[in-house]
Amino acid sequence: MSGTSNRIEVEQLMNAVAQSRVSALLLDYDGTLAPFCLNRQQAVAYPGMTALLQEIIDDGRTRVVIITGRSAREVIPLLGVHPTPEIWGCHGLERLRPDGTCETPRVEEPVVQALAEADRWLRDQGLHDRAEFKTGAVAFHWRGLNEATAGEIRGQVLLGWLPIAQSAPMELLEFDGGVEMRMPGRDKGDAVRTILDEMGPEIPVVYLGDDATDERAFLALGTRGLSVLVRPEWRKTAAALWIKPPEGLREFLTRWVQAYREGQHRAGTKSSGLK
Repeated sequence: MSGTSNRIEVEQLMNAVAQSRVSALLLDYDGTLAPFCLNRQQAVAYPGMTALLQEIIDDGRTRVVIITGRSAREVIPLLGVHPTPEIWGCHGLERLRPDGTCETPRVEEPVVQALAEADRWLRDQGLHDRAEFKTGAVAFHWRGLNEATAGEIRGQVLLGWLPIAQSAPMELLEFDGGVEMRMPGRDKGDAVRTILDEMGPEIPVVYLGDDATDERAFLALGTRGLSVLVRPEWRKTAAALWIKPPEGLREFLTRWVQAYREGQHRAGTKSSGLK
């Protein structure tokens, strides 16, 4: 984190965390907690992140929530914390609770047909090996291709998928390194709004994300909490702060741990009658 204004905003949040009985730490996964990886199953968190998250979870005063474009259960082995926190998958379409129950939307027949048609189109174009299928959606990834090839394939996929999406109707959602055809409904912003409603006002809340899809979450959080863009390079964003991973993220989570320790110390001092 750099800049005086950034540090002031972070310290204000951390002071609130130290004083509050409960807080909320909301995080995207790929690109935020973990570096992008061409093999999705090897995209483990940056070094040190799992230990910091584990300590935050063990303290019990922070509601940790992962809000990701992946299927919710796919994150569990990559994250490696216990117990598993709440996970919103598929950009908010899935909700996996800590007790293992999972809420998923009903996938209607027009959605099934549209996804099948999108799959057939990819196969006809010889692009099926870059597809990812999940609840109510299919994502196409061009990450790892050179800029010219990625741009050409992006245009090809958008042109091929647009009439399919319009006929269903479906949503075309672009993300960093790909595009997703998905059923309309909940997104990351809806996930944030649900969590805010459940926790009530005056609760310290932060959302950390890197992708264009996280902008919906930043906007949903608004002034109710602190929104943080986590990227190596800055881009235009609705987030209030920008930090660089992994160092900036590690510093932020370490400060969160310090904040609740400060809160424990203050509580212990009060209960002992010391001043």
